[in-house]
Parts: sequence; C-alpha cells; structure tokens
Amino acid sequence: MEYMIPGNLVVAVMIFAIGAIGIMWRRDAITIFMCIELMFNAANLGFITLAQSLGKPEGVAVFLFVITIAAAEAAVGLALFIKIFDDRENIEAEKLDLLKR
Repeated sequence: MEYMIPGNLVVAVMIFAIGAIGIMWRRDAITIFMCIELMFNAANLGFITLAQSLGKPEGVAVFLFVITIAAAEAAVGLALFIKIFDDRENIEAEKLDLLKR
C-alpha cells in the first residue's frame, strides 16, 4: 500500500525551510523573530495536515497548544524588543549582549 504525501505537508516543509534560512542569514532581531513565527506556523500546518490525512484528532490538540505558545511568545518578544529599543535604540542581534554581564 502506497502512501501519498499531502501537498500541504510539502508546503509546510518549504515554509519551515524559509524560516530556518532566514534565521541563519539575517541579523535583525525583528526579522529573526518573524522567521521563528514562520517556523511555528509551518509546524502547525504540518500537524493539521497529518491529523487530517491520518484521521486523528491529536494533531488539532497539538495545533492549539503550539498556537497558544506562539501567541505568548509574540507578546513577550515584542515587549522585550520595544524595551530594548527604548534603552539602546538598536535591536541588531549581534549587538544585543544584555545577558553577558
């Protein structure tokens, strides 16, 4: 019995790869943050696609968990970026050494 890979899963892998490449190549903290969000959304698309194709409702539960974590991460991350920008007027990832003290 052959199993066909759903097209949405291929799209999810491509979106995840774009996010991973963006994290490696970009140095702006906001862009890295957006690439992480892109990777979260690709993982969600993969969970939903596999849940639908396998007929299992567990993928929807994982999707809800991941989307909750992504929303909390977005709120905390943006608040941190605003505070760091107010203090230093720069949010380049290489110049952020707040935890090195």
